[in-house]
Amino acid sequence: MEDIVFLFDVDNTLLDNDRVQSDLDAQLAETCGEATRKRYWAIYDQLFASLGYTDYFGAFQRCRIESPFDLSLLKAAGWLIDYPFDERLYPGALDAVSHVRRWGPVALLSDGDAVYQPRKVQRSGLWRAVSGEVLIFVHKETELGEVERLYPARRYVLVDDKLRILSAVKSHWGDRVTTVFPRQGRFAEDAHSLAAYPPADVAITKIGDLGALDRETLESSGSRGSNKGERR
Repeated sequence: MEDIVFLFDVDNTLLDNDRVQSDLDAQLAETCGEATRKRYWAIYDQLFASLGYTDYFGAFQRCRIESPFDLSLLKAAGWLIDYPFDERLYPGALDAVSHVRRWGPVALLSDGDAVYQPRKVQRSGLWRAVSGEVLIFVHKETELGEVERLYPARRYVLVDDKLRILSAVKSHWGDRVTTVFPRQGRFAEDAHSLAAYPPADVAITKIGDLGALDRETLESSGSRGSNKGERR
């Protein structure tokens, strides 16, 4: 039983996934053409609706089934699997991980498929940064029992760009978790999400700001009756 464990989301928390998607969109248009680009994202959305997670290579495979002789799809898929994810880490992301490792174990807690998501974590350098402590689920907020089994702790600190996730985890763990909301990426400024869910225990402008917070702040902010709100 650890005293405290730190859990970090990946996409738009430590790594600028919006930029990755934008680069992929441009690559599809350049390599495959506008019609295929539109079809790819339509299939991508269909898969997300049915699977509950993003399946980039599943979308490539579906496109290939529809257009078996379009070799440009293979080129675009190869481009994505070799993408330089290390260049898309947010400034201060690795420093934020190092900052809290002084106080307890750190693990990544992410959603995703079984191929692309671990590849992203490895090529970005995040796998190494957390010494291989990586959890990837379809819906991480429903797997908190497994998180507790693997990382038993008195208290958790969860850093995630989605208020929906932070709210679900807070409902489950209550005072045992401090939720930290880096306001980065498209979901962090989504008006519907901001209105639909309660604020996190701690909000920061960017992930690099985590380095300015001490352990006492991260522990005490999760307790009922503590002062919640924006910390810059």
